[in-house]
Amino acid sequence: MQAIEVLADGTRRRIVELLADGERSAGELAGEFAVSRPAVSRHLRVLRQAGLVRARERGTQRLYSLDPAPLEELDAWLSRYRGFWTQRLEALETQLRRARREEGRL
Repeated sequence: MQAIEVLADGTRRRIVELLADGERSAGELAGEFAVSRPAVSRHLRVLRQAGLVRARERGTQRLYSLDPAPLEELDAWLSRYRGFWTQRLEALETQLRRARREEGRL
C-alpha cells in the first residue's frame, strides 16, 4: 500500500494527474510547478520507486509515464469503503432536499 503514502504529497498527486493525460518529459513536468527542477526530480524518483511512474530515455530526455498497477491496488483497497460514503452522501442529499423544500415554504 505504498501508493497511498507516496500520494499523500500534493506535488506528487499533481504529477500523477499530469501523467494521466500522457507521457511527459521531466522538463515539461518541472515547468508546471513553482519548485525547483531538482525538487521535481526528487518527487519523480519517489514515484518511480513506488512503481507509480515509469521512465524511458529518448536521446538526452527522460520521458515519464503513469503505471496504473499501484493505483488499481489502491482502488481495490478503497472499494471496501465506497458503500460507507455512498450511504452518507445519499443521506446528505436527502437532508439538502428537505432543507430546500422548507426554505420554499417560508
